Amino acid sequence: MFCYQCEQTAAGTGCTKVGVCGKQPDVAALQDLLVYFQKGLAQVALAAREKGVYDASLGHFMARAIFSTLTNVDFDGARLIELIRETVSRRDALAAKVKAAGGSVPRGPATLAPAADQAGMIAQGEEHGIEKDPELNADIKSLKQTLIYGLKGVSAYADHAAILGQEDDEVYKFLQEALAATERLDLPLDKWVGMVLECGRINLRAMELLDAGNTGTYGHPVPTSVPLGAKAGKAIVISGHDLKDLQMLLEQTVGKGINIYTHGEMIPTHGYPELKKHPHFFGHFGTAWQNQQKEFGEFPGAILMTTNCLQRPRNEYMDNIFTTGLVAWPGAQHIAEKADGSKDFSPVIEKALAMPGYPADTDKGSVLVGFGRNTVMSVADKVIEAVKGGAIKHFFLVGGCDGAKPGRNYYTEFVEKAPKDTVILTLACGKFRFFDKQLGDIGGIPRLLDVGQCNDAYSAIQIAVALSKAFDCGVNDLPLSLILSWYEQKAVAILLTLLYLGIKNIRIGPSLPAFLTPNVLNVLVQNYNIMPITTPDQDLKAILG
Repeated sequence: MFCYQCEQTAAGTGCTKVGVCGKQPDVAALQDLLVYFQKGLAQVALAAREKGVYDASLGHFMARAIFSTLTNVDFDGARLIELIRETVSRRDALAAKVKAAGGSVPRGPATLAPAADQAGMIAQGEEHGIEKDPELNADIKSLKQTLIYGLKGVSAYADHAAILGQEDDEVYKFLQEALAATERLDLPLDKWVGMVLECGRINLRAMELLDAGNTGTYGHPVPTSVPLGAKAGKAIVISGHDLKDLQMLLEQTVGKGINIYTHGEMIPTHGYPELKKHPHFFGHFGTAWQNQQKEFGEFPGAILMTTNCLQRPRNEYMDNIFTTGLVAWPGAQHIAEKADGSKDFSPVIEKALAMPGYPADTDKGSVLVGFGRNTVMSVADKVIEAVKGGAIKHFFLVGGCDGAKPGRNYYTEFVEKAPKDTVILTLACGKFRFFDKQLGDIGGIPRLLDVGQCNDAYSAIQIAVALSKAFDCGVNDLPLSLILSWYEQKAVAILLTLLYLGIKNIRIGPSLPAFLTPNVLNVLVQNYNIMPITTPDQDLKAILG
């Protein structure tokens, strides 16, 4: 195997024996094969578009399939094989329609027949991994992989949005065009740079769709205090990102005597009016995704994993953990989706009722969430006045993906050392390095503002754009600095969006992506002044003078 799509890749160069994420070589090969067949499906889909043949369900399926290969999502080879077979079935059915309409499809992934068994598919996957790309130019190969990883992030957000009824064929068409392009060997370097930036634009659209789905269904987040302790009684903890799964779980546990807790990226959901109205939606358990193996063993109830962020379940809680959606681990109980999109969480509920739950109330303090763009812009006049009056000297957006690699304490120290006349905006699970810090306020404006999940980078962008208009300047001229941590491919897609928007002077860490060649990195430095983090003291001095 060879995989270097995440920040924690082995030795900073690539996982070759087993994934740091827990991915085994056979699963890595099946994921590579699924991506390869998706490229073939993309080629056929484009040929079909040329002949006026269109399958309305194809785009969402492709997004789901690509999302399945994102880090910490699907570790189950059997489920990946199902996706491979459905990909080939859809490809061949669509190819027949293309040929009937007088068109043709290229040879390669658009015509390759899958092996008959799992061993054969694994061998095929090994023949179509990153190292087998025939592209000889290292920089183009780097940009191809950057594009593919950006597409994985786009696919994740597109899937989340589609689940809530928000779709745009522009997103799906680009997914198909970009996947098909990665099989070409005739495109010059500048075309690849353009396509990578276009991926950033499309990701902005995908996040916009998801924002519309979330806020249109559950209301705009409002400032909400979330308990970090426990309430006596039976318990279920839900992790991941999917708001619809949470909604269904809340509705199905009404009157059951079960309290619902969030974990990881689910903490911002406490701010949504249509979710927080449930009295048994109690509080937050634990911290970021990478701590779940220790934390879940201490949870006295059932565990539900949605979307990504899954680690290998330990034996002590293997019987208590459930997966749903695209998340899967061999042996873990999976809650399947019905044809109408509903899910029956009865097995999760029954497990929670059979477990001890919390024996007594505990108080571990609380944190504030719910500072999306509507909330922040509702006090924009106070923010602007505080900036003009000198009470607020600078804004820092400190967020992104958390992880276990040493060096991530940088973000905790940075926030702790940021001057008291600065405001910290944060989003995604990177905030768990400092989410419970009591930083006080500036004129009633909290110094620590939780904007939401990683996809709420869209909300943060809208805040920045609104402030730039209020101050009649460009975003890069605002007293705003981006200090980002990254781990997986959603973060890659968001970074591409920021670059597409022309945002400069981004600091990123704890290390730079292994899939970027020195030349590609140099382009980012020259055009965007993107830079690695150093130390909190040095970076604060460089930013604030």
